[in-house]
Amino acid sequence: MSNEEVITSTQDTAVAEQGAHAAPAKATSAKLAGRKKAANQGTKGARKGHEGVVTKANSKKAKPVSKRVADGGVPREFSKKAIVLDLLRRKDGATMAEIAKATEWQNHSIRGFISGTVGKKMGLKVESARNAAGDRRYRVAR
Repeated sequence: MSNEEVITSTQDTAVAEQGAHAAPAKATSAKLAGRKKAANQGTKGARKGHEGVVTKANSKKAKPVSKRVADGGVPREFSKKAIVLDLLRRKDGATMAEIAKATEWQNHSIRGFISGTVGKKMGLKVESARNAAGDRRYRVAR
């Protein structure tokens, strides 16, 4: 055996040790159907530069105006927001227990509503004070 034969035989074994690449497992028919749908969705629609063709970007309808902007921030009648605001607008205000009983909310939800919705979104000044019994009363400042 010559040196050339030895070199080629070691190279052949190195290549043979790598093994062949196996094809990935075949997907189920349900997965294939989903892939076909997803692939087709990207091709639908018009190409740029064609006149009179509706594209996804300009086919969107105008979004409706939010309720808060449309009616000046006035809550619907008998909604929980309206109930809480009525309680807070009383002369003495309302305790956490009174609000929880009227709305069936938990205390952390009430505190979040008072600080977030009433205080920040609606811009109302909320006063908080403890009474002699130690209960905190909330009321909207006038």
